[in-house]
Amino acid sequence: MGHSNVWNSHPKTYGPGSRTCRVCGNPHGLIRKYGLMCCRQCFRSNAKEIGFIKVRFTFHFQTVATI
Repeated sequence: MGHSNVWNSHPKTYGPGSRTCRVCGNPHGLIRKYGLMCCRQCFRSNAKEIGFIKVRFTFHFQTVATI
């Protein structure tokens, strides 16, 4: 058994290398929250279809002048 036969011969079912995007198959930038299992690029392109709404929070701080 040479090196090429042994390398990655055992199926990996744990760790970051075992999970890929369900849309494009990319293993990088994976969003696993809520069971999405899609990469961030696919999430951005399909977020509205999935039902996510972009919410933007703005905080306005009032300055209090002390005399």
